[in-house]
Amino acid sequence: MELNPYAKFLGGQDPIPVITATAERLHVLIDPLAPAHVDRAPAPGKWSIREIVAHLADCEIVFCFRLRQTLAEDHPIIQPFDQGIWGQRYAPYDLFSGLALFTAARNWNLKLLTTVTEPDRHRPTTHPERGTMILWTIVETMAGHDINHLQQIERIAAS
Repeated sequence: MELNPYAKFLGGQDPIPVITATAERLHVLIDPLAPAHVDRAPAPGKWSIREIVAHLADCEIVFCFRLRQTLAEDHPIIQPFDQGIWGQRYAPYDLFSGLALFTAARNWNLKLLTTVTEPDRHRPTTHPERGTMILWTIVETMAGHDINHLQQIERIAAS
């Protein structure tokens, strides 16, 4: 498995502007949609916009911890998770709460990232499935992950 399975979405862009713009981009895409549209899955077994937003909120919580753990510990092992299993519990989650949680946690992470020095960017961590990486790989993963899911939302919103 690759260190950053979302690198292809980032395509060499600076991750900070990408992750800074994501919450606003979500609102631009989602706010005009009817409630029924955000709950419609594009295909059987695929997530609706509401479920994608719930996933983004869950992932931001994970990124909160991974970033802080990598900055606070000497070469920690970060915990993987099964997004499919987490997603099985998204039925009661509403869109507004998901957007609010994602936005708050993302803003918290952005504030943390303003404190990151050049040596901090190179702090090592190990993901048991992906291998040893550095803090900045986590940040790049966040940005590529955002782009991937924003593209999914764009496609669903356009349908």
